[in-house]
Amino acid sequence: MARRSILLLAFVLVFSLAGTAHASEHDTYPYQPDKAKGAKKRIGYYEGGPYSQYTKTLLATVISLARLGWMDPVEIPEFDDVEDAKAIWDWLADNVKSPNIVFVKEAFWSADWEDAPREKMRKDCLAYLKKGKLDLIIAMGTWAGNDLAVPGHKVPTVVMSSSDPLGSGIIKSLEDSGLDQLHARIDPDRYLRQVRLFHDIVGFNRLGIVYEDTVAGRSYAALDDVQTVAKERGFKIEACTTKLDVNAKEAYDNLLACHKQLAGRADAIYLTENGGMQYDKFGQLMAPIYDAKMPSFSQAGSEEVMYGVLLSIAQAGMKYIGEYHAKIIGQILNGAQPRKLSMVFEEPPKIAINLKTAEIIDFDPPVDILMAADEIYEDIQTVQ
Repeated sequence: MARRSILLLAFVLVFSLAGTAHASEHDTYPYQPDKAKGAKKRIGYYEGGPYSQYTKTLLATVISLARLGWMDPVEIPEFDDVEDAKAIWDWLADNVKSPNIVFVKEAFWSADWEDAPREKMRKDCLAYLKKGKLDLIIAMGTWAGNDLAVPGHKVPTVVMSSSDPLGSGIIKSLEDSGLDQLHARIDPDRYLRQVRLFHDIVGFNRLGIVYEDTVAGRSYAALDDVQTVAKERGFKIEACTTKLDVNAKEAYDNLLACHKQLAGRADAIYLTENGGMQYDKFGQLMAPIYDAKMPSFSQAGSEEVMYGVLLSIAQAGMKYIGEYHAKIIGQILNGAQPRKLSMVFEEPPKIAINLKTAEIIDFDPPVDILMAADEIYEDIQTVQ
């Protein structure tokens, strides 16, 4: 009981200390619009391909921009495809009313996770940026961050939803992005906290993980952090490497094959963010994990717990992430240099658990874990 009480106390401390950003020019540049200043600011969007975390981050940021007064309040509709950033961007371009900003419809780029069009897209976007047609561009994800974190343009670039902008080479250090026009949010200890918590709760000896064995793939999976905790705690990493930076069907097929392989080798699994984690196929992806009675932890967050992963730490409906990015965008549009704005932000975590998944794998959640949980799901949701 003493160990569990210490664990619960740790949860409380994490909750009270998280959600903090380091101060720098945050104190000197306002993030609300200066209505006396000139023409509308033009915003563009660039991503490597469709991914639900990207669209959720985009929408949370837009909602927060409205709350800060940059645009009129909007009722954003539900979209048929939750990963279709182009449909969302077009809707924003056509429907947002604002004297301050405009989402430029033509300033949207997505390579659909294909290498061949990616290089052309990158060149086209950089050529567009050099023409001075945008005042800010959102670079969504690690692919986008790597493509636009270059000295060939001067348009303020805000990198969002990148697993590890430092490890993937987008930024120079935690204190310096390396380019005047570049800003990338980073939570340096997020994945360390996740893996430590998972081990505290489950106490596994062999942790399964799937990743693509490239610089970007290892970064997406937070492999360095997983290895750090493995050394601290003395558990073994059971890895399955495969191609995940590919089209959606191939990514899913490769991920499922790895899940089947790891089901016989690991006693728990850390499910990382990648293109194979598709909600409409979640039942098939989780089946080998359920059959092997393996506890699972989602790197991405509580939405995957809703679809059948056992545990996660997640932000509250992306609210805090959206608020953070909206304030950064506001300060940049008011004249702050992106490089001088702090990038370190620890998002407030929420513990999520799926009791139906626990029942399926014969896992009995400790009482103190249930007491500390903010989100408890009693069923597994499926995509209709």
